[in-house]
Amino acid sequence: MLATLYPWIKALHLVFVVAWMAGLLMLPRLRIYQLNDEPGGKLFEEMKTASARLRKIILTPAIIMVWALGLALAIIQAGVWSEGWFHAKLALVLVISGLHGYFVAVGRRIDAGGADISSRQLRMMNEAPFVAMIAVIVLVIVRPF
Repeated sequence: MLATLYPWIKALHLVFVVAWMAGLLMLPRLRIYQLNDEPGGKLFEEMKTASARLRKIILTPAIIMVWALGLALAIIQAGVWSEGWFHAKLALVLVISGLHGYFVAVGRRIDAGGADISSRQLRMMNEAPFVAMIAVIVLVIVRPF
């Protein structure tokens, strides 16, 4: 039964991966715009609201579904747990999840007016999820080890 569901689970997993990555690429950009305005300013408040909506509507559901569906796929194909490419992929997904948490935490500090990061630093960090995603895709498709 689960084996017949595998392609559907995989398709949904990929849909939520795309949503998660889109959100992770967007969230720091919204925060960069927010940092370029004074706390309480019009743009600051608009970006604060947009970031909260992005988290609530896209990021949180996406990360939950990516993990749930990804684990379901790994359970269906139990043999992957012993493969090197899977270990590397899992490590990178943990890194991306950590970046997700970091961006949310930084955003809360920005919302409170206590930003401890510059827009330049955030702009540079914005690339990290994309680079990690490229590595994950190569690992899953090529399975180099």
